[in-house]
Amino acid sequence: MKKLSVCILFGGISPEHEVSLRSAESVLNSIDHEKYHVFPVGITKDGDWVLFGGDDYSMLPAGTWQDCENNRRAAISPVHGQGLLSFENDCVVRERIDVVFPVIHGSTGEDGAIQGLLQIAGIPYVGPHVASSAVCMDKCLTKLVVDHAGVRQAQWHLVTKTAFDHDHEAMCQLVEDKFEYPVFVKPAGTGSSVGVSKARDREELMAALELALRYDRKVLVEEFIDGKEIECAVMGNDTPVASVCGEVDPGANFYDYEAKYITDTSSLYIPARIDDAAAEQVCELAVKIYSALDCCGLSRVDFFVKKDGEVVFNEINTIPGFTSISMYPKLFEASGIPTTQLIDDLLELALESHQ
Repeated sequence: MKKLSVCILFGGISPEHEVSLRSAESVLNSIDHEKYHVFPVGITKDGDWVLFGGDDYSMLPAGTWQDCENNRRAAISPVHGQGLLSFENDCVVRERIDVVFPVIHGSTGEDGAIQGLLQIAGIPYVGPHVASSAVCMDKCLTKLVVDHAGVRQAQWHLVTKTAFDHDHEAMCQLVEDKFEYPVFVKPAGTGSSVGVSKARDREELMAALELALRYDRKVLVEEFIDGKEIECAVMGNDTPVASVCGEVDPGANFYDYEAKYITDTSSLYIPARIDDAAAEQVCELAVKIYSALDCCGLSRVDFFVKKDGEVVFNEINTIPGFTSISMYPKLFEASGIPTTQLIDDLLELALESHQ
């Protein structure tokens, strides 16, 4: 039986570059190399594409992968049938690629950009397609769709860079007229909690808006929801299925980038410490939101569950973390699908969706 050629894309130019390297290490260590011909392609922070020539995948999170002597510059051709091109001296090597697994978090990887390239090239890929990726990446657009689907979510207010630069104080006053402190401030188009802050007063709100606007020209200010942070993994195309629910106890002010990837203050509970009725509702709503946003392949859908059992949608991630500590693979492992099988299933869904 012919081996499928799989390109694992990682890195990228977003602030989530380092998270992507850790996700890619996990995917490359978990994928069945006997079953697939694997091409690891990294994108540097400067935007260079590199076919990684090593077999020690720990070089990725260590940041030394770019120094591997067997690396070659590379590119995915937008021309149908050309696949992966790599460059050695004056020669161009062309490799057929059957399917791509993008493990690039954040801008250009999760927002429809890389999906558009692969769509033009006619190469199947894991995860939602262009329009769905773009809408899910933009938290403002996500909220409009989820509102239309009738799902309860945190109330929100949009602050643009233009409006904030015009009158800082007026923007803060609009937020204070709508919400009580504390509030959460988020860039519209980042993941991994990059640029996210919790503000307890006007001074912190001003600082939070300034920080968030470094990452995006659109910023959401959200009401504070007092509840447990619950995550649900979803997989599938036309008939998606949900995993068991997991719970994140940040052990900090909130589950920010540092709590996720740097410190060891956070704790994960699988299954989540919520009652069966709440868990069932989370799973139902996760699939409903996934379908409303026209997702395929995979996504992780995050919620809050309040003390009274009310379930409140938080956000969706179309290329969720795949690191050794990430919820998405852990949730499906707890649902009876180990990571190697999960990768098989996702690649099969990509081929099915392309057809």
